[in-house]
Amino acid sequence: MLKIIYFIKSEKSNAKDECPIYAKISYQGKSITMSTGKYITKDRWQFTSNLRGSLKIQKEKVIKATLDALSMLFETKFNLLLKNNSIINLNDIKSDILGKKKVKVKTKIGVMEVFDLHNSDFERKVKYGERSPASLQKYRRAKDLVKLFLREKYKIDNIQVENITGAFIYNLESFLKYESTFKGKIGIQNNSVVKYFKSFQTVGNFGLKLDLISNNPFSKYEGKLKIKDAVYLTQDELNKIEAKSFDVERLEKVKDIFLFSCYTGYAPIDAEHLTAANLIKNNSGDLWIIADRIKTGIRANVPVLPVVNRIIDKYSHLQEGLIPKISNQKMNAYLKEIADFCGIHKNLTWYVARHTFATTITLGNGIKIENVSAMMGHSNIKQTQHYAKVLDSSVIDDMNKLKTKYK
Repeated sequence: MLKIIYFIKSEKSNAKDECPIYAKISYQGKSITMSTGKYITKDRWQFTSNLRGSLKIQKEKVIKATLDALSMLFETKFNLLLKNNSIINLNDIKSDILGKKKVKVKTKIGVMEVFDLHNSDFERKVKYGERSPASLQKYRRAKDLVKLFLREKYKIDNIQVENITGAFIYNLESFLKYESTFKGKIGIQNNSVVKYFKSFQTVGNFGLKLDLISNNPFSKYEGKLKIKDAVYLTQDELNKIEAKSFDVERLEKVKDIFLFSCYTGYAPIDAEHLTAANLIKNNSGDLWIIADRIKTGIRANVPVLPVVNRIIDKYSHLQEGLIPKISNQKMNAYLKEIADFCGIHKNLTWYVARHTFATTITLGNGIKIENVSAMMGHSNIKQTQHYAKVLDSSVIDDMNKLKTKYK
């Protein structure tokens, strides 16, 4: 049985009195050691029971995640050799991991194993706050869909990655679009199918990174997203909601949460995690919300507008976060009631607030698209350009200039 333990070499401590962390890998009476590239003080190593105890310092959490990932990588390569009846040499695996030597293994790993390994690694990232639980759920659902397809179409539970052909990819897309069932609904819309295939491709790339597979079969997929105009509120519609007072507490609360997102652009999962610790005053005395987006890890800094300030003051000391917590499902259900009361004939959802911030609140008021992109936490400006295209504000401005000229 493979055994991996971690230890420090206190005699090799650096100028900061930090000791290098090493791994000792043992199998059938033989063992090797390898450096992890991570350092920690002797006191902290002992205090945290060799990082096995409860960790509260972010740096130590990152070190622990790195050690866990190294263990998983070593065990994966070891198990693959074992499965293929190959000669197991611990030093060869070490060299492979360090990039000094490739262990030649005939790849016969199943696609379900690649999904399991990816999802286990992703689950660890969620545990350490690096990725969101919602993203993990997406990958679990992606795995379930491939598993269902294999059972329904091929009457098998797994398939070797090297046996996945272009025909397999075509049949999988067709199955998802027209035959798969979920909660009584048959078929999945094109954009959702494309997003699932992006998840499949990510899992395949994970297998490539670990040298588990020699090619990513899901890269053959060429489906495209069908761009739909984002639903957002005009300033008049937003004013109607702001002016409306509700005697029912739940509706008044949902109205405030919705307006908070309209004037900050934070997605639901980000908005509900904001606390007073995210409020920062700059040198000019202006209040800002400083936070990393949970989905991407990108920092999104947003100024606190007067409407937002009033909402924060209203709910301060009533809960841990800046705004009350509510489930997406309840939020969207109550927003439909609010839309009816305010005479707004749009499908009002929590995400409409984020779209409203991008269009009506920022781009519509002349904020530069680069700044909007930064406040939205977008990974590239192309995501923000979609909102600019929907609004067509630059076209309107140019046409107004043209009208003035011809007058």
